Amino acid sequence: MSTNPPAAKTAAKIKVLSGGAMQGLIAEAVPLFERSNGCEITVEIGLTSALRKAIADGAAFDIALLPRADIDALAGDGRIAAHSATDIARSAIGVAVRAGAPKPDIATVDAFKRTVLQAGSVTYSDGPSGLYIAGLMERLGLAEAIKPKTRLTTGPVAELLARGEAELGLQQIVAILPVAGAELVGPLPNELQNIIVYAAGISAQSANAQPARAFIALMRTPEVARIIRAKGLQPG
Repeated sequence: MSTNPPAAKTAAKIKVLSGGAMQGLIAEAVPLFERSNGCEITVEIGLTSALRKAIADGAAFDIALLPRADIDALAGDGRIAAHSATDIARSAIGVAVRAGAPKPDIATVDAFKRTVLQAGSVTYSDGPSGLYIAGLMERLGLAEAIKPKTRLTTGPVAELLARGEAELGLQQIVAILPVAGAELVGPLPNELQNIIVYAAGISAQSANAQPARAFIALMRTPEVARIIRAKGLQPG
């Protein structure tokens, strides 16, 4: 009879695809899970549009952390497991300026419009918040007036502000706060605000559904809720 000891069970490895707005949250939540579950997690950060296309094209992953609308669409296409979508965080859009610059008035819709028109340059992203901002500028009748001074970016708008390449930035608050050299003025006026709900969904093809569910459960705990608030978000 063999006396060889049984082979050690290999720890599960989970792959997470996450939109850039969730990068700071994921960076703190992953070590918590790995320490308590002995499970290795790899994370790929990218633009929502690029990640959604990759998933649609068959990319291998276990969890996607994207805006709820994208998770629901991928579930409808059979890429995300039915009933696995879970709201994680709610993200508001804010206005930022370069650190040390005077903070403009954005307390009301009219004040916000004046601030945008008076700014020497305006920047927003081509991500989920940027799509909303572009539509907002159209609705407020500002799009044509600010077109010559608008700069789009694929990264944090606060980085352009910090480098002095733009005067006024609009993006999700969670993307503004981590950037040194830029300061948050405040959220958009309530009448103009757009809350982006980020949700996690499990791949319909995942071989690690059980640890993936455990990771999503961790993201709903009070401990992670404190991290979520510290990042300028609200728990989902």
